[in-house]
Amino acid sequence: MTKAIFYHAGCPVCISAEQDILNLISENQVEVIHLGTDKAKVSDAESAGVKSVPALVLSNGNVLHINFGASIEDLK
Repeated sequence: MTKAIFYHAGCPVCISAEQDILNLISENQVEVIHLGTDKAKVSDAESAGVKSVPALVLSNGNVLHINFGASIEDLK
């Protein structure tokens, strides 16, 4: 099974969402990517359909945008 990917930018909204996601999904089933420190992954997130962070990309390709922390455009 492919892991889900949780993208965030390190803001308080994102950190809170990360904690909630990790309480719901075991760490071996989700990869956490901090786009504020890993700028190389911004294009991957955008290609996956992420418009803002925090966002969870499910293994089936669906994107769940969680609240609003930052636009993907702001992270470029």
